[in-house]
Amino acid sequence: MVDSLRTGGSERQFAALAQALDPSAFALHLGCLRKAGGFATALGEIAEFGLGGSLYGWQSIRTRLRLARYLRRSKIAVAHAFDFYTNLLLIPVARMIGVPVIGSLRQLGDLLTPAQWRAQCAAFRWCDRVVSNSNAAAERLIASGLPQGKVQVIGNGLAPEYFARVAPALPRRSDVLRVGMVARMNTRDKNHRNLLGAVARLQPRFPGLELILVGDGPLRPELEDAARSLGLGDGVRFLGDRRDVPAVLASVDVSAMPSDSESLSNAILESMAAGVPVVATRVGGNPELIAEDRGLLVLPRDEGALSGAIARLLEDGGLRASFGEAGRRFALANFTMERMRVRHEKLYRELLVRKGWHPRAEVKTGRAAGTGQAAREEKVTRAVVKG
Repeated sequence: MVDSLRTGGSERQFAALAQALDPSAFALHLGCLRKAGGFATALGEIAEFGLGGSLYGWQSIRTRLRLARYLRRSKIAVAHAFDFYTNLLLIPVARMIGVPVIGSLRQLGDLLTPAQWRAQCAAFRWCDRVVSNSNAAAERLIASGLPQGKVQVIGNGLAPEYFARVAPALPRRSDVLRVGMVARMNTRDKNHRNLLGAVARLQPRFPGLELILVGDGPLRPELEDAARSLGLGDGVRFLGDRRDVPAVLASVDVSAMPSDSESLSNAILESMAAGVPVVATRVGGNPELIAEDRGLLVLPRDEGALSGAIARLLEDGGLRASFGEAGRRFALANFTMERMRVRHEKLYRELLVRKGWHPRAEVKTGRAAGTGQAAREEKVTRAVVKG
């Protein structure tokens, strides 16, 4: 289960995992709190469990009862909450009716209020397992009192198309160097403005410099105003939401992620897969991705350090190529969708074995029931990634 179906990092990972799980082994049910966003039509049937704007109102109580009936009626064997509000909704409901349940921490949690963090940690104590996508997030859970044996790290996964060599979406020019950033414009902790300021510092030194911003959101108008006030003019291009991120990344020379908080950044991984060197802030799981031979790390909100690191890469084509190739090899070895799929499927099976659950013999539509080997081949493990 996931909070919404927008095109953010958690939602993309949710959709990718849902599409990757082996359909011959897992009968998948998807659910969400708000059936809105770019993935609303891409994943087929999705059950919606709206909270009515509050976790404590009458609508929320009715939703919990409806969700419990849904889990029982669908004979769900494993429930997997994928985001903050679904952790708070799905985990207690599944625990109440005896369904094994997995929670997720896909952000560090440092942007939550103290009350929100305490509430989520309380829900996690009811889980059979909590999946985090970085060691940094896992360590924060353990430091908050969650038993180490309950926490499992499974990194994000990238589909094969992110590793493919593709034609650039923006034609390459010998007199133009480009810095790119891929991030939604719905929260100031991504620090778009710091990057705008860093690029403004660099323009006199690199006259052909362009900043490419991929993503959209309510902060876009003020970021466009900030770009104008900094005199960036045609030196910044707002591309909005894009479905061709690998092609956009093939158009840039350096990728930047100056955010205040990251667990495991999809944008960094996607840049690495495309062979683009990365400058990022030393926060959360970023140091797990960017070693000294794969990119550059700077302190958050240090505009001078950010501009200096970008300049170092812009000036040295050999260093860009070296970092880009090392990052690509690292991502290919550790963060493929196949690796993520296998590790989730292994977790689901281990949990079912520990709970003493056994698959039922089911007959697929259009095939006659059989005995012996034919009947055994019809056994399907029924699991759920609540989305």
